[in-house]
Amino acid sequence: MTQKPVNRYVKVLQITEDPVLLKEYIDWHKPGKVWPEITEGLRAVGVLDMEIYLDDNKLIMIMDLDPAVDHNESMEKLGTLPRQAEWEAMMDRYHVTRPGANAKEKWKLIEKVFTLPD
Repeated sequence: MTQKPVNRYVKVLQITEDPVLLKEYIDWHKPGKVWPEITEGLRAVGVLDMEIYLDDNKLIMIMDLDPAVDHNESMEKLGTLPRQAEWEAMMDRYHVTRPGANAKEKWKLIEKVFTLPD
């Protein structure tokens, strides 16, 4: 099976330690719960795949972008799409960041330091 080339980005974000809020956050991310405008917007800006993992009070996002897309431009455009600001504002209650921080400020891009050689 031939795999399509992608640019992979890994990001982290601190999340609440409150078990009630943490459960709410997880529930919001179950299949069918994320608003369609959000997933459609991600695809529209070149996101091919995205996964979010939880480790204690840290979220880890793995995001694959179309190589023809510039990551920074793509994320800026995403912020302007319908309902994206509303979704981000709703998710703010779960994130441990400064009030009003945008997605770029919240999600810290992680530097890759190793790739398994062929």
